[in-house]
Amino acid sequence: MDNIVGRKNEKHVLDQVLRSAEPEFLAVYGRRRVGKTFLIREFFKKADFYFEIVGLQSGALSAQLQNFEDIFYKQFQKRKDAAPLNNWNEALKLLIAEVDKMSIKGKVIFFFDELPWLAYRKSNFLQALEYFWNSWASKNRNVVLVVCGSAASWMLNNIVHNKAGLHNRITRRIRLLPFTLKETEDYLKTRRIHLDRKQILEIYLAMGGVPHYLKQIEKGQSSIQNINRICFTKEGLLTDEFDKLYQSLFENSDIYMQVVRTLNKKRMGLTRTELLKIIRIETGGGITKVLTALEESGFISRAIPFGQKSNKALYRLEDEYSVFYLTWIEHASKMVLNKSEHSYWLQKRSTPSWRSWSGFAFESVCQKHIDQIKTGLGISGMSTTESGWHYKPRRKAEMGAQIDLLIDRSDNCITICEMKYSDLEFVIDKKYHRELKHKVECFKNQTRSKKTVFLVMVTTYGVKENQYSEEVVSEDLKMDVLFQS
Repeated sequence: MDNIVGRKNEKHVLDQVLRSAEPEFLAVYGRRRVGKTFLIREFFKKADFYFEIVGLQSGALSAQLQNFEDIFYKQFQKRKDAAPLNNWNEALKLLIAEVDKMSIKGKVIFFFDELPWLAYRKSNFLQALEYFWNSWASKNRNVVLVVCGSAASWMLNNIVHNKAGLHNRITRRIRLLPFTLKETEDYLKTRRIHLDRKQILEIYLAMGGVPHYLKQIEKGQSSIQNINRICFTKEGLLTDEFDKLYQSLFENSDIYMQVVRTLNKKRMGLTRTELLKIIRIETGGGITKVLTALEESGFISRAIPFGQKSNKALYRLEDEYSVFYLTWIEHASKMVLNKSEHSYWLQKRSTPSWRSWSGFAFESVCQKHIDQIKTGLGISGMSTTESGWHYKPRRKAEMGAQIDLLIDRSDNCITICEMKYSDLEFVIDKKYHRELKHKVECFKNQTRSKKTVFLVMVTTYGVKENQYSEEVVSEDLKMDVLFQS
């Protein structure tokens, strides 16, 4: 467990599982390469009894059962002297019989990893698992059954919301998301990679906090060098990860990728109705399942704008790698990918397109670190509701306004957060000062809110003090705030 970086909430759940006086059925799901298997293996590696099997991708039933037999006979140090297993019922009954012979005082852990690959259609694995839990495991107070899968939609439909023999059997679940900025910093330190926070932030903007992606970071290279090598060379892991990622997670992955591509073009977000019109798909349960699966996997977010009803909720693409791939990697020429020098990303970094992308990406990262922003504002213990807000002008002479992050507080105040990514101290000039004042005034006038409104700047290196900043900015938060635990 000492090797697990961060994951404070997840470790708390797992600790409760270990301390429980009842049998536990835990479902763990999250996107590919986010560290699910590592978390379970590391946490339970010192359990009194631990049995693990990993599903084989596209493996036939005979291959899956042969894999089970190999693991079974090796773990129990027995010679195989029986006929090959015919089905999963036989396999799990064999496992039960062997465990029943043992005298185990502590926890007995059964870990079925990549469950969707084990339980493919016609495998009858789920039926066998139902029998395993309902007839035996649920009657043994020291048993912990852990099932894990990367396909969030499959895990939700077939395990968490199962309507057959496993209905309401899950006792706990963990939705594992990528690392936060602090966890990313800590993870890199464990690998003796010491980058300053601006460099870590720049890497995070490009690939997020996915542990396996971060594992590609090399010691002694800058963020620009690492991003160029990982994303813009022929051998780079993330050069062709996009299709593999969605195809491995979702059945009929084309519709999922279509939604992601559409949302990437509308960075302010789209309502469900707007999305349906653009991608020309019939309304109904199908799109709901797609959106739910993408949201549960951490690829998109859903937020209701301030003062609006739930049918006006906006869906936004918030997965850093997906945005980076669709904005940059996909459009890099083959000539670029075949080059070995580290100049491509450095050249792009000075373009208007880079400034547009980095600004949006920074806003998205800030919205994932709202707890840290609240701590920086000294309101961490306060009840709040976070949302966005925009006003579309009704007359030609009128100006609109857009607020990306608004924190509605229980102390009768509202904090408007302006998030700006910059290589130096951010300077508020006369034009931007006028824009900020209009934004606050427009919000007050259009919402008719009686609450006190504070304008907070969240930037990389802070805001340079001048006459304009002193007039409009209530508080100035630097990127270090986002790295808090």
